[in-house]
Amino acid sequence: MTPTTEPGVVDCGEATCIIGAGPGGLSAARALKAQGLPYEQFERHHDVGGLWDMDNPGSPIYESAHFISSRDLSGFMGFPMPKHFPDYPSHRQILSYVRSFADAYGLRAAIRLGTGVNQVRKDAAGHWVVELSDGTRRRYKAVICATGCNWDPNLPKFEGRFSGELRHSVTYRSGDEFRGKRVLVVGAGNSGADIACDAATHADQAFISVRRGYHFIPKHIFGMPADEFGESGPHLPLWLARPIMTGLLRLMTGDLTRFGLPRPDHRLFESHPLMNSQLLHHLQHGNIAVKPDISHLDGHAVVFKDGSREEVDLVLCATGYRWSCRYAAEYFEWRGGRPQLYLSMFSRDHRNLFGIGYLENNSSAYKLFDTQAFMIAAYLKAQRDHDASAARFEQLIQRDQPDLSGGIRFVDSPRHQVYIDAHSFKTYLRKLRARMGWNELSEAFYDRVRVASSAAVPGLQAPVREVVSHG
Repeated sequence: MTPTTEPGVVDCGEATCIIGAGPGGLSAARALKAQGLPYEQFERHHDVGGLWDMDNPGSPIYESAHFISSRDLSGFMGFPMPKHFPDYPSHRQILSYVRSFADAYGLRAAIRLGTGVNQVRKDAAGHWVVELSDGTRRRYKAVICATGCNWDPNLPKFEGRFSGELRHSVTYRSGDEFRGKRVLVVGAGNSGADIACDAATHADQAFISVRRGYHFIPKHIFGMPADEFGESGPHLPLWLARPIMTGLLRLMTGDLTRFGLPRPDHRLFESHPLMNSQLLHHLQHGNIAVKPDISHLDGHAVVFKDGSREEVDLVLCATGYRWSCRYAAEYFEWRGGRPQLYLSMFSRDHRNLFGIGYLENNSSAYKLFDTQAFMIAAYLKAQRDHDASAARFEQLIQRDQPDLSGGIRFVDSPRHQVYIDAHSFKTYLRKLRARMGWNELSEAFYDRVRVASSAAVPGLQAPVREVVSHG
């Protein structure tokens, strides 16, 4: 390393800086390593795993948390989750899996743990100066922001005064917190539904406040995980898939308004569905009551927009998170609280500034992380090799406006500002890679950078094919 003309900054040459060592950051590291691209990686916590490590300050994980997509469709490319995991693994199993992924591909060596990033700024030459939490500054060709979207809790403001306890679900860990209390959970996203089920089991009385109606998809359909069921047949056009699935769900769950749930104001697939079977169980047994949106707070009571009121001890807001990237916020264009990135990963305004995980989708996350990481690495490799495809791709970054909705008209909400149809997204990226002449991603692509077989990694089983090992 040689110093730059800017005093006190260490020049890291052509290296890329990866910020974060959760699933997205580890996926980025593997992709760069496979392309022979130099990089350094920083993680503020003492180990890898990101939000899945409940000891990581600010993690939104709670004791009952499980993966929302199924085991066999959710693993990293070429690194399936072990068959002894259940259909929907627990947060502890996911954490062990993510850490085993880092070990299997020798990713820990390039990670500086216990080191956060204070600020990222662009210098006069268009390179990126990263200020670390220890005060040192390092200069890179590129920066990949992989710190995720679930760290900045969105706590709503309510009218009135509340005499009980009001907090965000990021502070929640265990159903034991509900014992002896009347609990209101606000919000019916997947986390809100999970936590409401904990309240139904542990609280003296449980309520859930919902603003709108949701389409419920049970976690199993005909004995199969719901996402596997959806992937098991041919990919049907939307005009055919929607009525078939709508009819099937009606047969399986019936009219949910009989439990007090609002009727959805949108068609199936136009909003992120609620993947939960337990909440319906608790509604069917009267263990939890549905309430509408909150009007105001009044002492120990919560008053709802239908005029009803309930005395409660705890209001727990499962109201999501603000998407933020504080260390580089000025370099992102924000609209509706969401960063505007080409293909949800490439900055249109600042060369070699990337994001992984800044998207909402209707599929499992890790394979999408791999798809994003592979695309970023292919672009950086084209730059390194002075390949003409790099310049062609830069033109696309500036002007390409692909429709990645899959023909779905998503509801108008902040969450759906950057919502994509995963099948359309992956199909479009395959076409782009072919157009650029870049490699194609396959399950075997990363075998050559693997340093340990699954059998050598605690808790995982060996894959069926032989793995090439590198010392």
